Amino acid sequence: MRHALIVLFAAATLCSGAIAQQGFKFSNEDNADQQREAETRANVQAILASPCRSKIKNQKVVVLIGESHNGYIQANQSVYGGPFDALNARLQRLGLKTVTQAQIKAQVAQAEIDAYFKNDADAALSASKRLSAQYILRGLISTETAYNRIVRVNQVNIRMNFTLTDAGGRTVAQASAENASYAGMDTSGMALTLINEKADEVVAQLYGDYCRIGG
Repeated sequence: MRHALIVLFAAATLCSGAIAQQGFKFSNEDNADQQREAETRANVQAILASPCRSKIKNQKVVVLIGESHNGYIQANQSVYGGPFDALNARLQRLGLKTVTQAQIKAQVAQAEIDAYFKNDADAALSASKRLSAQYILRGLISTETAYNRIVRVNQVNIRMNFTLTDAGGRTVAQASAENASYAGMDTSGMALTLINEKADEVVAQLYGDYCRIGG
């Protein structure tokens, strides 16, 4: 009996040590994530502190969102209300005037938007003139969902590429970002969460490029 108790005590000690090590590891990972987030926020704030904001104040920008899936681009704007609102809100904070989805739908034909996402420069020029916009921000989102057999949950990966062009079709800024996470059944909801997490960073990149090159 005594021998059995000694064995049990030793096993419990080993388990406690393993748990302590795991806890320390997870704590380190959490701290590293928090540090990265703090560095990102500081970087975004530093970029947005650039004095060129007066150059874009009251300038009108049209945000168009498309999604690439297996080589096919879906660009029906009514489907992308979440990403659209996330970007519009941040652009407005910079002083830009944004165009609503209702205004885009009323004044720009879907065929013209589709052509724009196929790199038709004339379509971009026509759309910007019709909406009296100085800039068009095109966002192309690639989303991949897969089932992770190791942890037995869905996984969502997104990549976002954004291009800011002026009314004449000239590229003045570009930005890209990637994000990934495990998800439950609502993979679309998680994709939107991932986009929101990167929206500040993306807008800051575009703003920084504009101030350095396009402005």
